[in-house]
Amino acid sequence: MGGAVSAGEDNDELIDHLKAAQYIRSELVEQAFRAVDRADYYLEEFKENAYKDLAWKHGNIHLSAPCIYSEVMEALDLQPGLSFLNLGSGTGYLSSMVGLILGPFGVNHGVELHSDVTEYAKQKLDFFIRTSDSFDKFDFCEPSFVTGNCLEISPGCSQYDRVYCGAGVQKQHEGYMKSLLKVGGVLVMPLEEKLTKITRTGPSAWETKKILAVSFAPLIQPCQSESGESRLVQLHSKQCTTGC
Repeated sequence: MGGAVSAGEDNDELIDHLKAAQYIRSELVEQAFRAVDRADYYLEEFKENAYKDLAWKHGNIHLSAPCIYSEVMEALDLQPGLSFLNLGSGTGYLSSMVGLILGPFGVNHGVELHSDVTEYAKQKLDFFIRTSDSFDKFDFCEPSFVTGNCLEISPGCSQYDRVYCGAGVQKQHEGYMKSLLKVGGVLVMPLEEKLTKITRTGPSAWETKKILAVSFAPLIQPCQSESGESRLVQLHSKQCTTGC
């Protein structure tokens, strides 16, 4: 999925093309995209493709196309101080852009199935914090990444203002995804081959909007441990004032 906009020579040119094509429509989203260089989340030998509007996958490492991330960021309607949960957080590219908008009083959590990708994301986050010219221009809500299956989040964990799932959600898991959301919150996920925005308007009231057709790999179903017990993912709701 991707290829909706022309390839850029650098990150700013990619963002210019996403703006011209109306994928990036708000100033906050534009600022976040310009502040996080997409090429920094690629392996060195693949960086020549970083500014193409195409998805990239190498082993367990995956990045969606820039036009998809643009639509996701716009649909999430991010604001400072909100809590965000990224299911299938991958390289941490999206989580870092979100963190620039959430600011010092937000919560920024990611759950990733593959431990090697979790470590990759932590390395990329450290690199961003140490080297980015734009880092000092923002109050950053640093992402916190944990390894686990996002279908096994502990029932005792808090609900979130904003939730994104980066894998195709089967219809039987739609209710589970909705349960992670606070009243007034927004959930964005691929559901039945459509990127879908669901707003929780009340305890049992929802508004659903289909954004665009997409093709995502499906969620991986949980496996039981050798003891037969599930391995619940624990998420702690600490704010970014102390570093998430």
